[in-house]
Amino acid sequence: MKNTIAAKQAHLFKALMHPVRIQILEILRQGEACVCHIEAVLGLRQAYVSQQLAVLRKAGLISDRRDGPNIYYRIIHREVLELLDMARNLVGEAEPWQPNSAVCSCPQCISHSIILEQGVKPWSM
Repeated sequence: MKNTIAAKQAHLFKALMHPVRIQILEILRQGEACVCHIEAVLGLRQAYVSQQLAVLRKAGLISDRRDGPNIYYRIIHREVLELLDMARNLVGEAEPWQPNSAVCSCPQCISHSIILEQGVKPWSM
């Protein structure tokens, strides 16, 4: 194996070495999420969450898009979820970490909250 390949793999694993980064990826497993939503789910300060998101983005695992004042993140390489699943199995856990449901003030969360209040299933819209 070439040294550059090993260095790239080490960079990937270094990005996954922090529990909060793994939790962020588990939140993003469910789909795109804004910074304020991730912050609300984790109960952490926005600056700290942004630092962890920057590491994941620099590693090429997530991307972002701006929609007005909100920044939304999504997983680029879904294969990372398979890697997390394998790691979870290796440590003897059957189910992935389930993030608490939290609603923030972003348009995506507000519209989802309204849909749930009206009893409409999002996939039936």
